[in-house]
Amino acid sequence: MPDLVFPISEPIFLRLDQYLFFKKAAPSRSQIGKWIREGYVLVNDKPARASVKLKKGDTIVVHVPETSPTSLMPEEIALEILFEDADLIVINKKAEMVVHPGAGHRQGTLTNALLAHCKDLSGIGGETRPGIVHRLDKGTSGVMVVAKNDKTHIALCDQFKDRKVKKIYWAVVYGRMKEPSGTFSTFIARHPSHRKKFSVHVSKGKKAVTHYRVLKEGEGVSLLELELETGRTHQIRVHVTSAGHSIVGDPLYGGHARRVKQIQNQKMRHWIQKLNRPLLHARALSFVHPGSEKSMAFTAELPEDFKRTIESCF
Repeated sequence: MPDLVFPISEPIFLRLDQYLFFKKAAPSRSQIGKWIREGYVLVNDKPARASVKLKKGDTIVVHVPETSPTSLMPEEIALEILFEDADLIVINKKAEMVVHPGAGHRQGTLTNALLAHCKDLSGIGGETRPGIVHRLDKGTSGVMVVAKNDKTHIALCDQFKDRKVKKIYWAVVYGRMKEPSGTFSTFIARHPSHRKKFSVHVSKGKKAVTHYRVLKEGEGVSLLELELETGRTHQIRVHVTSAGHSIVGDPLYGGHARRVKQIQNQKMRHWIQKLNRPLLHARALSFVHPGSEKSMAFTAELPEDFKRTIESCF
């Protein structure tokens, strides 16, 4: 890619990393920070720190590094494709499929499958996350969009950052909500003592907003539709658990092993005990196509375990 040049022609009150993120030099602050640390960003022809305060007359040059080919192996794994064109692909992710490789998951991920299916994935997400714009937890099923080129990747990231993407989830939770609809609005941060969990009981964190609506009520469980205004890690799982309504099947939050024993209906209890993942499904996703600029909306069919639960519990 050609160098990016930003002449500062008027007074400005931003740090270098803040300014580059504002100018959309890269899709994420972490990417910008990495470029600065590795010396790809110059201010007045000299490497600079991310924290440097910019002033009128400065010139920023970003030497955008070439994307290195990923070392990940493509794998022929079946994907449920909802839409595909030259710019992006929309899929219905299966539950238990990890989105991108990490510790203990170098193979069998959505990224491995996409590398086999698409020969031209965006590399701007990094070596282990080519094309990945957003993610779903391993146990969460549902609709995802993946970018095939850098231009689409940056544009979609902007839509997620600016909260222009509509994200609807369905979840089966324990108990009955006090109100038929409402909003969770809290701060969320990593749990102070359990490093795999997040919590609302923190002094500092990121604002998280989830709107919910009750679709059905059963014996000891409820089917919720949830719309995310923000996109924090484990947001829905943390919010419903904080209100005393953990997601059925969730092994991490809300005491699933204990709560399932409280289900009086034997048929329901027997079925729920067999679940090995949270019943959380990304039901719908809406965004503007970066190329055509047309509004697009997709709905992902419920997986079989989710359908069986609805049949058994409602």
